[in-house]
Amino acid sequence: MSRTLPTRVWAPTARGVELVTPTDGARSAMSPTGHGWWEGRALPEGTDYWFSPDGEGPFPDPRSRWQPHGVDGPSRTWTARDHDWVPSPDHEVLGGVIHEIHVATFTRGGTLTSAIERLDELVDLGVGTVELMPLAQFSGEFGWGYDGVDLFAVHRAYGGPDALVSFVDAAHARGLSVCLDVVLNHLGAWGNYLSRFGPYYTERHQTPWGPGFDLDGADSHEQRRYLLDVCRHWLVDMHVDALRLDAVHAIHDDSDTHLLTELAQLLPGWEERTGRSLTLIAESDLNDVRMVRAPETGGVGMDAQWADDVHHALHVALTGETQGYYADFADPAALRRTLEDVFHHNGTWSSFRGRNWGAPVPHDLDRRRFVVYSQDHDQVGNRARGDRPSEHLTDAQLAGVAAVVLLGTFTPMLFQGEEWGTRTPFRFFADQETPERARMVREGRAAEFGAHGWEGEVPDPTSRGTLEDCVLDWSERSQPRCSAMLAWYRELISLRGRVPGVRSGRRQRAVRLGDVLVVVNAGVALVLDLAGHALPADVDPTAPATWADSPEGTPPGGLGPLLASFPTGDGGDAVRVFGWEDRADD
Repeated sequence: MSRTLPTRVWAPTARGVELVTPTDGARSAMSPTGHGWWEGRALPEGTDYWFSPDGEGPFPDPRSRWQPHGVDGPSRTWTARDHDWVPSPDHEVLGGVIHEIHVATFTRGGTLTSAIERLDELVDLGVGTVELMPLAQFSGEFGWGYDGVDLFAVHRAYGGPDALVSFVDAAHARGLSVCLDVVLNHLGAWGNYLSRFGPYYTERHQTPWGPGFDLDGADSHEQRRYLLDVCRHWLVDMHVDALRLDAVHAIHDDSDTHLLTELAQLLPGWEERTGRSLTLIAESDLNDVRMVRAPETGGVGMDAQWADDVHHALHVALTGETQGYYADFADPAALRRTLEDVFHHNGTWSSFRGRNWGAPVPHDLDRRRFVVYSQDHDQVGNRARGDRPSEHLTDAQLAGVAAVVLLGTFTPMLFQGEEWGTRTPFRFFADQETPERARMVREGRAAEFGAHGWEGEVPDPTSRGTLEDCVLDWSERSQPRCSAMLAWYRELISLRGRVPGVRSGRRQRAVRLGDVLVVVNAGVALVLDLAGHALPADVDPTAPATWADSPEGTPPGGLGPLLASFPTGDGGDAVRVFGWEDRADD
């Protein structure tokens, strides 16, 4: 027997709203239920429908769970209410290894279903959480997903909501947690019909994409509720374990309780209801530790945040690139400062922003609250050619930065294919449904790259060929260099899991001696050459001379046995990993 599902929509200024079913052309009046809400007749699951406020449109449901005909087509009723879910893993997301993927380029099939076929490889690697770039329905067939317009719906090209149910179950069955990248700061330009239903936006707050959500006006309850319900849908209804919240510094809210804090305060109730541990990870450009502080101590309440400064310091140290926002990281102290204390800009002058920026991170704050990486979708894809570090660095250098990330005190994240040193690019791409839209995207992207100092031809972001160039080639792993890199990543992740103290989140110590970098994190000590050359034999992580330039001197501890090393190819080692007897509490 087919289930029926209610139809409801918030349209506070409408004089009337009709429910439109395109299969039979029927239009039926909806009834006001108070506070701007309208309710129509229940529809069988799998029925296409539209809403027509004041005779306009019709338009898709702003809370649509499924858009099988794209952003301009009718919505379709769908629910996972009675699904028998596979239980979530009982491990914590933070402290484990996160692996970021883009569904359309992770496999040749380009769907959530085809991505399931590669989950065993992530388990074998030692990954704890798979992070999906945004899934919300967007205009066109392919893109990064940060211009979604149906925030409750899974993009149809990825397989729709049923495919996500299968993916989440498959991941959980393998012991993998699932993190979803969610965009709350704006909707895309095309297929965005929110303003046809109500005053979702305000001119008081502007974002890079236009007017911001009205989250702090006199009558902003429903606007806030809309975004909070988006998060609830993914975490509670779709059994995702964590959310990565995109560019939260662009969520403008001057309320006494910021939207993110309200979200954090709702989380314990959702955890109690589901019996699952849920995690909120923010992408924030503010370099403000309050982001991960509890609300009762004046914080925003996020569990963790991305830490771009660590990436930037590593990137400059390895490549020497200093254009754009990399300029300040040419400071010789930047690498030590970020590896120890997260932010390079911690109240200091930022030339890119033209002002002092950030605030210090206390020494006793759990470093697992910061997600670090040497590659991610932004730092690769926002390069003009989308070129990977493997195009410019030696394997020894790649091995060294992998050791810093995977054996560091932070929560490490990998980007698809990084683990075998892929040279497959990851470029910006965004399919468009009209030539005019495509022209606007091409010109906008070229201007953005020009402003950041990139030179040369930019691949056409609207071309399917640009997308196809970015699809991972899993057969690369059988090549000798890729096979060796994959084995190195597996070894590092294994050490992270079995060496006591590595995942403690305690503040680590670092010092740079020219091209030689020494990092001490509780149970391990790393020594590596940033240029990928053979290490000198006399680098001793316990020697006072090694730490002569460190403001805090030699870290208390003793050197243990050699646990792992990566060769240079000429008989030397470019990376050495030692055990470390930590005596910080002695």
